[in-house]
Amino acid sequence: MLLAGTIMIDPTSPYLLLSLALLLEALLGYPDGLYRLIRHPVVWIGAVISRLDRWLNRPHWPTVWRRAGGVLTVLILLGGALGIGGALQIWLLRLPGGALIVGLLASSLLAQRSLYRFVAAVPAALRREGLAGGRAAVAHIVGRDPNSLDEAGVSRAAIESLAENFSDGVTAPAFWLAVGGLPGILAYKAINTADSMIGHRTPKHEAFGWAAARLDDLVNLPASRLTALLLVAAAAVTRGARAGAAARAVWRDAGKHRSPNAGWPEAAMAGALGLRLAGPRRYAGVVVDDHWMGDGRAEAGAADIEAGLRLYRRALAGLWLLAGMWAWAMG
Repeated sequence: MLLAGTIMIDPTSPYLLLSLALLLEALLGYPDGLYRLIRHPVVWIGAVISRLDRWLNRPHWPTVWRRAGGVLTVLILLGGALGIGGALQIWLLRLPGGALIVGLLASSLLAQRSLYRFVAAVPAALRREGLAGGRAAVAHIVGRDPNSLDEAGVSRAAIESLAENFSDGVTAPAFWLAVGGLPGILAYKAINTADSMIGHRTPKHEAFGWAAARLDDLVNLPASRLTALLLVAAAAVTRGARAGAAARAVWRDAGKHRSPNAGWPEAAMAGALGLRLAGPRRYAGVVVDDHWMGDGRAEAGAADIEAGLRLYRRALAGLWLLAGMWAWAMG
């Protein structure tokens, strides 16, 4: 325990590790040079998932075997993440300054900085290069066909991605870091990466990806609700945003989204900005007829994306405040 005045701070506390990770990721992000040198932990996890997909998801196998292969894949990923993360944390926290090293490792699994950068590139491209530039920029952060989007569609897609990835890429890994330290956040990223790679309702992955998709829904449940609360609170202190409308949109619309989690931050963002988000969308030529989040205008533009980014910054400040309070109270 470290003594700071009359406050005892445990350097092994996951709440302290969360505060360190949030600070380090905001300051440093994941340096491009490091990515070129060793890639990224999510890339390593993805390589393991691809290998298991080839081994355990044979197209000629019966559905029950493929589903069992998907369950085994999830168990292997969880076992590896928890084992490696736990061993690293125990070893590193025995070293001088070990908490800082663990915080640095955990920071690589957060996406505050990169999410802001990628979303902010969209309004910049719309203003500089028009619709073609906006489509090219938004293609980096959404799965839908950008060429089918007009300027309002590009703008809504960027705002929806900001809201959903705030939950999946920032709040959820932060939550599981607070709950379980480095093994907790690593296990979360393994599950989330598996869902993004194999959790699709396609002939190849509907059976094999079933376990990954269901588990991803479960582990994202607390963070999606917390993210909605953070956005509603941020709207209350952001000029031009509407906290009451955000809360009403969450209450009315979040549960109608086809995803059990994405609707919460999207509805909060839509209500706060006076927009309608989600709704019918096209993925790989297939129209997904989803419920609208919010009851505002569907016409959005670069200024709305920038308003969403202002809201995101203040919601991040709320997450930082919670992390600091937890570290102080639980230290």
